[in-house]
Amino acid sequence: MRKGIISVFSTLILVAVIVSAAFITSVPGIKDLSLKANNESVVKWYTFEEAIEINKKAPRKIFVDVYTDWCGWCKKMDVNTFNNPTVAEYLNEKYYPVKFNAEQRESIVFRDHTFKFIAQGARGYHELAAALLNNKLSYPTVVFLDEDFNMIQPLPGYQQPNTFYPIIEFFGDDHYKKMNWQEFQKIYKSPF
Repeated sequence: MRKGIISVFSTLILVAVIVSAAFITSVPGIKDLSLKANNESVVKWYTFEEAIEINKKAPRKIFVDVYTDWCGWCKKMDVNTFNNPTVAEYLNEKYYPVKFNAEQRESIVFRDHTFKFIAQGARGYHELAAALLNNKLSYPTVVFLDEDFNMIQPLPGYQQPNTFYPIIEFFGDDHYKKMNWQEFQKIYKSPF
């Protein structure tokens, strides 16, 4: 009888923990606030418009993190990859890092074209996100642009710091202009 009561009590505690966790992560802002309080990003993020303006004075490559608010892997990449000091330092030094919500509602004027939000179903998408991702709306996707905002490469999917760093270096240091990825991997020296 006593084992039965303990088993029921343990089950009730487990259910209470699961319900509490589900409540905390479902309330808008709570999960995000706890991550920001403990893991403030060390990447200096710009808006797309800010990157355009500062690039006029001091040209650099543009790195665009295309994300959505509901994307769990995007949040994981924020915490694990973009908060890595080695990755963040390199991004800040070689690129103008842009954080771009693929579902933002504000229009963006770029190269004499106004990119707008397109409502679709319960959500929608931004035309600039579709253009940057070659109409393959997958999140997270990071996009590398040259100093003239020409596409170098989009890269879909979650990336861990140690596998992401050689990619940002391959484009950031212009290795992609001199060799292919396989050749670069042979000479690459990891800081991890």
